[in-house]
Amino acid sequence: MSEDERSSPIGEELDPASLDFAKGDGLIPVVVQDAATLQVLTVAYMDPAALDETIRSGEATFFSRSRGGRWRKGETSGDRLHVVSITPDCDNDAIVLKVRPVGNACHLNRISCFGDEDAPGVGRLARLEQTIAARAAADPAESWTARLLAEGPKRVAQKVGEEGVETALAGVAGDDAELAAEAADLVYHLMVLLRARHMVFQDVLDVLAERAGAAKPPSS
Repeated sequence: MSEDERSSPIGEELDPASLDFAKGDGLIPVVVQDAATLQVLTVAYMDPAALDETIRSGEATFFSRSRGGRWRKGETSGDRLHVVSITPDCDNDAIVLKVRPVGNACHLNRISCFGDEDAPGVGRLARLEQTIAARAAADPAESWTARLLAEGPKRVAQKVGEEGVETALAGVAGDDAELAAEAADLVYHLMVLLRARHMVFQDVLDVLAERAGAAKPPSS
């Protein structure tokens, strides 16, 4: 399943009429989040017209309090935010906008308005997946990732097995740094294997989510 097929249609979870714009004098705050890495990119505001334009265009459009009007991200910089989903909070007076950014979200030419770090925490896995996808088109003579993918799933699976053994040995006899390094190699090769099988890491996360749900005790 592709990432596009997995994504919900824009506005599917949202009833614009249910949003409480009055509480914020006609505006609601919008938390903009990278759909892949889950990194918070910026916080902006929308009025009803900006929300409508966002849903219709598929690109993030906001209301600028300093400019006193609507603006679509990227009109001058070219750095756009393609919307994946729009989700309101429990009080219907704020929304989370999950996006696929093209370029930087911050006007200071940074990925995020909140610090310099790129894809912190588990977001690093999504960034690795994006890097692997980009390297797939590289020259196999110059890219290890491209060479593995060109050799096919069987070869990549062999590498996963080798790295799994090395990780296990490091877990028994190695120090923490060695275990962390071997585990990183294992994760990388696993991600390449998923790519070779036309899968994404979200397929793995979906299984974990299903298992977590099955493990929950029934509500009384």
